[in-house]
Amino acid sequence: MSAQEYTFQAEIQQLLNILVHSLYTEQEIFLRELISNASDALNRVQFEMLSNDDVIDADAELAIRISVDKDAGTLTIADTGIGMNHDELVRNLGTIAQSGAKEFLKQLQDAQAQNIPASDLIGQFGVGFYSVFMVADKVTVTSRSFRPDDQAFAWTSDGSNTFTIEPAEKDTRGTEITVFVNEEGQEFLETFRLRNIVKKHSDFIAFPIYLDDEVANQQTALWRQPARDVESEAYGSFYKQLTLDYRDPLLHLHVVADAPIQFYSVLYVPGSADRGMFNLRTDHGLKLYARKVLIQEYNKDFLPNYLRFVDGVVDSEDLPLNVARESIQTTRAIQRIGMSLKGKFLGELERLADEEPDKYATFWQEFGVFLKEGIATEPGDADRLAKLLRFHSTVSDADQPTVSLADYVGRMRDDQAQIYYILTTDLQSVVNSPHLDPFLARDIEVLYLTEAVDSFMLMNLTEFDGKKLQNVDDADLELPDLPEEAEDETPAEQLEEEPFEAVKARFADVLGERVTEVRESKVLRGHPVRLATPEGQLDRNVQRVYKMLDQDFDVPRKILELNRRHPLIHNLAGWIADKPDAPLVPQVIEQLFESALLMDGIHPNPADMVGRIESLMEAATRRE
Repeated sequence: MSAQEYTFQAEIQQLLNILVHSLYTEQEIFLRELISNASDALNRVQFEMLSNDDVIDADAELAIRISVDKDAGTLTIADTGIGMNHDELVRNLGTIAQSGAKEFLKQLQDAQAQNIPASDLIGQFGVGFYSVFMVADKVTVTSRSFRPDDQAFAWTSDGSNTFTIEPAEKDTRGTEITVFVNEEGQEFLETFRLRNIVKKHSDFIAFPIYLDDEVANQQTALWRQPARDVESEAYGSFYKQLTLDYRDPLLHLHVVADAPIQFYSVLYVPGSADRGMFNLRTDHGLKLYARKVLIQEYNKDFLPNYLRFVDGVVDSEDLPLNVARESIQTTRAIQRIGMSLKGKFLGELERLADEEPDKYATFWQEFGVFLKEGIATEPGDADRLAKLLRFHSTVSDADQPTVSLADYVGRMRDDQAQIYYILTTDLQSVVNSPHLDPFLARDIEVLYLTEAVDSFMLMNLTEFDGKKLQNVDDADLELPDLPEEAEDETPAEQLEEEPFEAVKARFADVLGERVTEVRESKVLRGHPVRLATPEGQLDRNVQRVYKMLDQDFDVPRKILELNRRHPLIHNLAGWIADKPDAPLVPQVIEQLFESALLMDGIHPNPADMVGRIESLMEAATRRE
């Protein structure tokens, strides 16, 4: 077979043009990418040989070799991995399906706009190989597949619009990449420079990387070392190699266990929940090694879904392998490792919350919503997770939520039986909620629950430390007596019985089936009305979530409570007595009702109020 010429797909041509013109200042990144590809090829052949004896060079050392020929101006990276045949060379090095180049190009502009090194994108979309053209005039990839019947082929390109593939002489399995280094990349022909790059980016690759016949990397996996022997900088370096996240992790946890199951693990909490387009992961889960063989990139069996933000690796000698790559048999061993990892990780969060509250506050700001989700979806974990919750409240003035349930219980009044909370979507306006009237007057703390997941969380979080949680909008609040000084601040005399009954009747007539009842409030002080939830209305939390998610939402029917002492109720009573047919009366009633819906965050369409508010303003400013 003679040499065949192919044309790169359009997106790859564009990518190559960008790389050739050196948009990247960190040119050394190309070596990290070529080593990473070689490591993956070695992992794949290692796995293949577990179940397939028909592999050429079965006894060859699994290794990566880097060599330099200064006279020829070439740098060579060779591996004894899985190799590629003719069709695989075309598919892997010439088409968009495998390279992810289109997505890379889509994100590049945003990366530059945010002043983030574009080299951080390399490797995240499968375009790492092409980074070699930052330092190359020409590249030749000579490869022979592990299959005994496959022939060796050479792929060659100078970074222009085409590449060629032709038969090659190669007796051994694996891939050899020869880089004809350009004038700007001469530093990469210096051995000391290459050694520093390997140390910086590839020190924990699981296979030996030979440079001048000496191993240049640690090779021993960090997670298999005793934690006491690992420097903190090494954990950060490994995290960056694992994820290509250029920021340091917020937290790491190193676990080594011998019984009842032997396993090794390092878990990381990223510095930010929003890793966006710079996130290496295309899915969540831990890297799984079994008997030092990479089995799965994204294993989801070890940690519950609510801890999906956790990065890391798990390695065990005790996991049985299936014959298919990236698959393991679900066994009791998996469950035991998972229970251990979850327990130790939650224990580390508990330690962080107790010993490093400022750092935990950062964690909570980024990942607290996941723990709330855990309470909602994993009832068995609810009690433990509840201790890790943090809230804003009526007595906290911090910018971030810092109040724990334990803090709340410790501050409770002696005559207080419940933990009170209010569901809200807006911290700025919740302070004006009518539901807080009786609690502020009695100096009783109320927790602010501000996220959509809170409504789901409350279905499994009904008590803490023996204290039941109660929503402040409940219709049957049983509160301690008002202190004497609060009694002295009563704003007005209560409306007489007969006019008040007329006001209640008019409210009931105007609102009809939209409320279950109109009654006198026993708790309101500074507000004219509030909407109380009848006992047994079980779907109120779900309806609130539907409202937050812009899904089908039915306004729940509630009890409308009237403040018999409020001037506005007094004024309405006067209008009803003197001008019962005045159009102003139903308008005011409608507005009070919808304002209450708005304050509770359940108004289906606040814009509907605008016309009525304008009419009321017109009436208020009319000169008789």
